[in-house]
Amino acid sequence: MRVHKSYYERMNEILDVSENLFSTKGYQKTTVNDILEGVNIGKGTFYHYFKSKEEVMYAVIARMANIAKLYAQKIAEMTGITAHEKIYRIFADQPGRNDGIVEQLHHHDNSAMHLRSLIETVHAISPAMTIIIEQGITEGVFSTPYPRESFEFLFAGAQFLLDLGLYKWTKEEMLQKTIAFTHLLEIALGAKQGSFAYLFELTETERNTEIIEGEEDDSNTVS
Repeated sequence: MRVHKSYYERMNEILDVSENLFSTKGYQKTTVNDILEGVNIGKGTFYHYFKSKEEVMYAVIARMANIAKLYAQKIAEMTGITAHEKIYRIFADQPGRNDGIVEQLHHHDNSAMHLRSLIETVHAISPAMTIIIEQGITEGVFSTPYPRESFEFLFAGAQFLLDLGLYKWTKEEMLQKTIAFTHLLEIALGAKQGSFAYLFELTETERNTEIIEGEEDDSNTVS
């Protein structure tokens, strides 16, 4: 019996299956037929929603960015917590992030998608971060005539320069650049020196986790 689903329900079903396949099997190895089998639909239905596998990947990236955007907006609208607490929550919790997809974007054949992901991320959280920085100005912890632009320039630069899929920095180089980023952020936002130390700590925790997972993967490949 054919199951009739709404347009958006079916589209999200295709995206759910595709995201899982891309992150587990790999984008390059996943075929449109794999997606068809996973969703249990025909080619006609698939091409009604998407023109290609590449277009599906772009939609997956956009959906991840939108989840991040909605979460950041929710945090920005919270009352009773400081601007710094809000910034910490946004960067500590990253709903919608799929490490498997991020890993696929680091593949050299997916550079265009990777760039799209970086752009989508900047656009996604800039509005909420602007509101939070303006709150910080009211609280007296920030001082800048350009709240949105200051964040966008620095965050876009950090997204690009701190991306190990683009640059093969050593651990020491990555450490130095992360320290520099928090320093520049404090200067740009007119914040107290050391007030963004928590961003450095979050980055270090994430980096250490990546290193441990990488070592575990290496040990599993030893015969």
